[in-house]
Amino acid sequence: MRRHRGQVVLAGAVALLLAVPLGGCCRSKNDDSHSLSLLGGVLGPGGKEAAVNLGCAASFGILAGSAVANTGPSSVSVDLGIHPNGMSSVTGFPPGTVSGTIHAADATALAAKGCLTTAFLDAQGRPPGTVVSGDIGGLTLSPGVFTASSSLAISSADLTLTGLGDSNAVFIFQIPTTLTVISGRRVILAGGAQASNVFWQVGSSATLGTNSFFSGTIMAQASITLQTGASLQGRALAQTGGVTLESSVIFQ
Repeated sequence: MRRHRGQVVLAGAVALLLAVPLGGCCRSKNDDSHSLSLLGGVLGPGGKEAAVNLGCAASFGILAGSAVANTGPSSVSVDLGIHPNGMSSVTGFPPGTVSGTIHAADATALAAKGCLTTAFLDAQGRPPGTVVSGDIGGLTLSPGVFTASSSLAISSADLTLTGLGDSNAVFIFQIPTTLTVISGRRVILAGGAQASNVFWQVGSSATLGTNSFFSGTIMAQASITLQTGASLQGRALAQTGGVTLESSVIFQ
């Protein structure tokens, strides 16, 4: 991984140049070297990266624009919303189940889509952080912002996100095109990391492969697909396209 060095300039009688790690770091499971991003972000308490505020979209496990299509006994433990399309574009429930409320083309769904747009732009607009590319499977990442130049995949091995003992640690992934998780791969949370503080901003579409396990909030410009047996601890929030489930589980 590439090394970056950041600088913080303190105005005053004397300008001090300090190397302050405001981004994330990553470590290959087969390599003890670290790659640090020291580029500033949006900071919360203690100078740490602030979480993306989902606002009124936070209560939803699924948000879609065009359709929500399910096959098999999928389970959604939180609210499901769609806008501008309505209930006729929500199919496969049953056999799928929704423990929360279904909001189809109502005021609640409209407001949630607005909150999603705000959150998407927030994540997309954070200053770039650690540069990542291609397959990020096999890495162990610490908190921060991770910026891709193109698509990202988790394919060669599982991805681990470690909070380094901080349950409020934030991870933000900026992906301009697609996100793909191949069959059976997992996003593993360690060191106190919480799925509610992991955000994946996807410029087009996301696909979670068969029997994969994924953690975090996916905010996709287009569509999100959970293939057979895929599990998502978090949210599948699609701005314009649809969300597809195949005997899948979404929970928070």
